[in-house]
Amino acid sequence: MRSEQEYVDHLYARVDALRRWAESAVAQAQVPDGNTKQGRVERDVRLAERTRSLTALNSVDGSLCFGRIDLADGTAHHIGRIGLREDEEDDPERTPILIDWRAPAARPFYLATGHTPMGLRRRRHLTTQGRTVTELHDEILDLGDTARTGHEDPSGDTVLLASLNAARTGRMSDIVRTIQAEQDRIIRAPHRGVLVVEGGPGTGKTAVALHRAAFLLYEHRELLARRAVLVVGPNPAFLAYIGEVLPSLGETGVLLATLGELFPGVEARGTDSAHAAEVKGRAEMAEILRLAVRDRQQVPEPGEPMIIPNDDGDLVLDWHLADEAREAARATSLPHNLARPHFAFRVVDALTAQLVERIGTDPYGGPNLLGPDDIAQLGKTIAANPDVHAAIAQLWPDISPQEFVADYLSEPTRLSEEDASAVRRPRTSPADWTPADTPLLDEAAELLGEDDSARQAAAEAERQERVAYAQGVLEVARGSESFEFEDTESEVLAAHDIIDAERMAERHEEADHRTAAERAAADRTWAFGHVIVDEAQELSPMAWRLLMRRCPSRSMTLVGDPAQTSEESGVGSWEDILDPYVGDRWEHTRLDVNYRTPTEVMELAAAVVAAERPGFAPPSSVRSEGALPWIRQVSGDLAAAAAEAAAAETPQEGRLAIIAPRRLHDDLAALLPGVVAGADPDLTRHLVLLAPRQAKGLEFDRVLVVEPAEFATSDLYVALTRATRTLGILHRSPLPVGLSDAVAAGSAERPD
Repeated sequence: MRSEQEYVDHLYARVDALRRWAESAVAQAQVPDGNTKQGRVERDVRLAERTRSLTALNSVDGSLCFGRIDLADGTAHHIGRIGLREDEEDDPERTPILIDWRAPAARPFYLATGHTPMGLRRRRHLTTQGRTVTELHDEILDLGDTARTGHEDPSGDTVLLASLNAARTGRMSDIVRTIQAEQDRIIRAPHRGVLVVEGGPGTGKTAVALHRAAFLLYEHRELLARRAVLVVGPNPAFLAYIGEVLPSLGETGVLLATLGELFPGVEARGTDSAHAAEVKGRAEMAEILRLAVRDRQQVPEPGEPMIIPNDDGDLVLDWHLADEAREAARATSLPHNLARPHFAFRVVDALTAQLVERIGTDPYGGPNLLGPDDIAQLGKTIAANPDVHAAIAQLWPDISPQEFVADYLSEPTRLSEEDASAVRRPRTSPADWTPADTPLLDEAAELLGEDDSARQAAAEAERQERVAYAQGVLEVARGSESFEFEDTESEVLAAHDIIDAERMAERHEEADHRTAAERAAADRTWAFGHVIVDEAQELSPMAWRLLMRRCPSRSMTLVGDPAQTSEESGVGSWEDILDPYVGDRWEHTRLDVNYRTPTEVMELAAAVVAAERPGFAPPSSVRSEGALPWIRQVSGDLAAAAAEAAAAETPQEGRLAIIAPRRLHDDLAALLPGVVAGADPDLTRHLVLLAPRQAKGLEFDRVLVVEPAEFATSDLYVALTRATRTLGILHRSPLPVGLSDAVAAGSAERPD
């Protein structure tokens, strides 16, 4: 113990020294090397690198070193969250003193067994509190080794079980100390294509996906640091729950987002009915929106031409002329807004020809009296006519995605009346966007495109203005030169001798200091290096179109469990999700061990699903609490009974979740001090109130499920499998078949 404590002290001394250096380096990096653009770029690169290093050092202070492997050849390596080397001044060879858990040399720590020791004599787990070593657990892998330390762990599971039995904090902790072999193989899977990780509740699939993100950032730092990694979660509560995992592993270059946050400038906080979300998520919505865009490309009705006032006589824009212009613009195959200038050019050109024919015709049958310069001038006059602009805007409007989708949802077309009624929403400004609207907005942005020619022209004009200003400064400097020493042999360099106006103007351009993740969050067209999707079975076909656009390389890790599909719009089948994009070029793996849910709770939850799906096989739980779930029927006020039960169950440490229908939330919140009903619960409180779908991916020490008859089977399965210790159920309505059968079979008890 003393030896390991001394070693850990040495590691922390090295971290502290590196942190001091990094703080100093960050301060120094803010000063550019000279005033050149190259100097500023080099400063920005150094600042980003050293800030990232400092952030990593600050985030791994807890449990920096958690393992050690002793090899058969007598060497030993300590394993930790990051890699460390000796100071070059003390050790020119810079000997590694801590091996990053992601390095190949660390892999035997996770995979070695007595049957396959992978060259190890001993594996040691170090448990620390702060910077103090509190426990050691040794596993002897070389059965012929007679050396003993007194810290042997006969089962090899003590550290894992201690982690599983620890009280929950309201935030997911990393599993870097206890990664199991089946999890390690997924975490280190090759970085190519789509990897599907399927697993039931408590199998650690979310933690595995996050650790895979950290591993890929380690293995492919240059690529993924530049392109960023996107992690998509089901709701804001889930993202808050997992938000500390990657920073604790030293990784901050990851964007965590819900589907509703993937269209920059839009916060999708509204809610849809299940039917509306299902309609919006259908694959055919892509074609419906495409046709709706074409509907916005109009022409006058035959026989009802548009009359456009003009100084040289009214212009006539009829169906024939507009239709020719429309077909020519469509033939470009450009998005709507980008094709609009082509339509406008054709209209102006046709109107100009019309006017030329009218005023330039020789009454005696000779050639047209207008020359090329006259015709060009007439064209400019027509192009500048505001009434012509108004006519073009009416026939082929410039539309934003938000405007287009809001208009469509106010008057949905090409849907049945039932479906149209479900999605119809009054036109409001600003719109109350929902997560199911985000894929529609993204699809609309693809169909419409963005004509940024005006913005580019403005940017170029601003640049030219800076260049002109810089040129003026240089000319003033030149004019202010002193010629007092012009006869001397020495030559004095002036500003205009070493820099021109273009380079001088570049110095005043603003540098973008945002991280790749921050820039990706603001750019709808950003292509991520890797995308991880949690609860992937819940996403609609339209949502998958959005995500595939975000990852053209199709480098993705998809995590989910079809048995927990609760959204009507969810695809539910991996084949249906992936076939349109990658065919059969994807890999599937499954996690079958439940580390979270006690055996007694898992048996009850599995009975609920098996009542609908005979033969359903849940993941195998590795632990038991020795206490059956309890079920109690209430005859009076259900909310009051739930509040009373919660008061009796709320732990002094750990967390209790009440999972109840939303209709009861306000009543429950009024009876439970400090509990707030809403979309963003504070998971760090000892008592949390949730709806079933808010609980996805979360875990609590104790769970109280209220009125299970009001939950869909998949939602009830989710609710029942959130507990790590005990589960209680309160109800007034008759129990679902699976629960009543479980009571009859003795899988739950009914206390008085």
